[in-house]
Amino acid sequence: MKYTIGKSLMLAAIFSLLAPAAHGQSLAIASFHANGQLSWTNAINSNALYRIEWASRAEGPWYRTFDNIGSIDGQTREGFTVSVPMLYRVVMATNPPPEGMAWIDGGDVELGQSGILGPVHTNFISGFWMDEMEVSYGKWREVYDWAITNGYAFGHPGAGKANNHPVHSVYWHDCVKWCNARSQLEGLRPCYYVDSDFSGLYQTGTLAISNSCVDWSATGYRLPTEAEWEKAARGGRQGRLFPWGGDAIQHKRANYYATTNLFSYDVSPTYGYHPDAESGDYPYTTPVGCFAGNGYGLHDMAGNVWEWCWDWSGVYSATYAIDPRGPENGHFRVLRGGAWDVLANDARVAGRINNVEEYAEPDTLGFRCARSR
Repeated sequence: MKYTIGKSLMLAAIFSLLAPAAHGQSLAIASFHANGQLSWTNAINSNALYRIEWASRAEGPWYRTFDNIGSIDGQTREGFTVSVPMLYRVVMATNPPPEGMAWIDGGDVELGQSGILGPVHTNFISGFWMDEMEVSYGKWREVYDWAITNGYAFGHPGAGKANNHPVHSVYWHDCVKWCNARSQLEGLRPCYYVDSDFSGLYQTGTLAISNSCVDWSATGYRLPTEAEWEKAARGGRQGRLFPWGGDAIQHKRANYYATTNLFSYDVSPTYGYHPDAESGDYPYTTPVGCFAGNGYGLHDMAGNVWEWCWDWSGVYSATYAIDPRGPENGHFRVLRGGAWDVLANDARVAGRINNVEEYAEPDTLGFRCARSR
């Protein structure tokens, strides 16, 4: 069967790479024209999905969106300016991606920020799915309304400026239980249980559940670990301050409180709250997804609302680790990403704060979901 991606590429003279196909099927480039039309063939019609990825060099990083064309390749601090992509590959996915989620490739990633949020440490993070956007108030209410009639109890109902704005003022425990409810509502196996035998689904109360109470292999929704969150926020790039692969922030990139006299990397021409948000009702959140996504297609990884992560807060370890999930216990849970009322330093990809699980600071605490498969 033959497939074609059309003129949106608008490129010429590109060297194409093919990713290995599943189940022994072979892919072959059929044609690539100067007008950007790329065609390929698949010997067996498997009803599989395909996507085009591009990179500036064979070892990657490989990008799934074309927003990064003309930007700096962030694999190294020195960077590499790309005016047009130089490598393409056609990738086959055997299953449809979950709606509204992006796949985050597995691999090594440098986490932390030297001298400020260090030590910089390398972890291997397995591939996972991540919500492209923060959970909106409309989505929260959809799942919440189902959950409270199906055995769930929440400590706080959550709030939102509008259905298309992020939910805010939510407890960590409520986010975890909401993830279970979302999983059940969509027919997926939930992740969170009241014991390590996975015999009791976590639906009520404020239990201090540990790593052993999480079915990490389940198909359902969960909070991302802190390491997963930072890997996703970096968008396939390393050593940069912000999710878009740059070392400067301004209001056209994120919803935060700009103060150019405090931080050299805050270069916003507008001061204070984001002007588009401050002109509306309080709180000054912005609709989810209204800023450009990063290399993985994730939006609002800097600013808008803080995002709860799974982990208990603890000190970074410089030791190489595979899929770290934080301490087994603690007093505070990690939050990432900054919010509409924070300064630029908190909006950095390595920025981290923590708070008690039952804390729902008005107007600033939200979350997004991850899935292992």
